[in-house]
Amino acid sequence: MKILITEFMEDKSVEMLKSNFDITVDTNLSVNHNQLKKIISNFDILIVRNKTQVNKEILENATSLKFIGRLGVGLDNIDIEYCKNNNIHVQPATGMNAESVAEYVINTSLSLLKNVPLMHQETSRGNWPRTSISSRELKGKVFGLMGFGLIAKKVGALAKMFNAQIIAYDPFIDPSIADEFNVKLVDINEIFEKADVISIHLPLTSTTKNLLNYEAFKKMQKQPIIINSSRGSIINEDDLLKAYDEKLISGFGLDVYETEPVPKSFLNNIKDNTNCILTPHVAGVTEESNIRVSDFIANSVREFFKL
Repeated sequence: MKILITEFMEDKSVEMLKSNFDITVDTNLSVNHNQLKKIISNFDILIVRNKTQVNKEILENATSLKFIGRLGVGLDNIDIEYCKNNNIHVQPATGMNAESVAEYVINTSLSLLKNVPLMHQETSRGNWPRTSISSRELKGKVFGLMGFGLIAKKVGALAKMFNAQIIAYDPFIDPSIADEFNVKLVDINEIFEKADVISIHLPLTSTTKNLLNYEAFKKMQKQPIIINSSRGSIINEDDLLKAYDEKLISGFGLDVYETEPVPKSFLNNIKDNTNCILTPHVAGVTEESNIRVSDFIANSVREFFKL
């Protein structure tokens, strides 16, 4: 059987699969949609990250495809409904990068509360902003989690180590789960009104798209830090910049964006003195998590085909 890998995967995991499968690695196919469509019929297994768009057009040509391995968690780049209806198994690497994302969120929240981006800018220019730029602690702050899945639970546990108060919005979980983690479950408006830090941990759906828009930012009473390591389109990016300019929020950390790579039209609207951290969709990508994710998918392929 033949495997096509279109995005980066740990070398040792690829080598492990070579003993049972004929493997093709071509990362150019993650963006070359037409070429992928032409050759996908030759493969039984497809392994991707988030860049490769495995849509209906691709899948209709994937006449031999039986298994899609997702080196990560989100599945919005894969037509799940088509796969379900055509007996194609989709396997995400659930939980394998949760520690990495949780660390990213805490690191970003600490840096933004302490205005590290602003201090860096001024100090690197030869200024000495020791008293002109303030710094805050996470201790005692209200940490609002939008979504309370595996990653959010880990973020909450880490934030508690700094003696932050954790509140969470998630209409799909049983309240007993929040009680188990000693987290207060609230409605979305209470997140906006009470949180000093808001971290997004939601899937991208028709109801979550643009969930954080200007109307939502106007409800935020404590000028919170906004962190998004989930899916870009959950935040309206133009409204985010407007909210920062109007001091409705005090900083933001983005690892995901509506369009990736980030277009210059968005970047050009961010001023040098903006308290923000921008990273290229790497919250879940560390050396350690890449090994875990790659090994998990490689083992999942072997188990699925009983090898």
